[in-house]
Amino acid sequence: MTFFISGGEIIFIFLVVLLVFGADRIPEIARMAAKGIRNIKSASRDFREEIEKSADLQSMDTKALKKEVDELKKEINEISGTVRRKL
Repeated sequence: MTFFISGGEIIFIFLVVLLVFGADRIPEIARMAAKGIRNIKSASRDFREEIEKSADLQSMDTKALKKEVDELKKEINEISGTVRRKL
């Protein structure tokens, strides 16, 4: 996933956060953000494992499913790329 944020924009965002929250709250905000990211990664990993277990129980070929999902991702990226270029 690409966010299209340059170095200058990151510095500007950091300065705004510094002005709004102050230097003493930045470490707390960073810890909260890191904890949120860890929770999201954990939830996505648990979700993926549950899908794989369910597929195994139903004797589904997970490689074939993964191939289909990858093909769908490719098609979605092609469509979204066209839309981005038109905007």
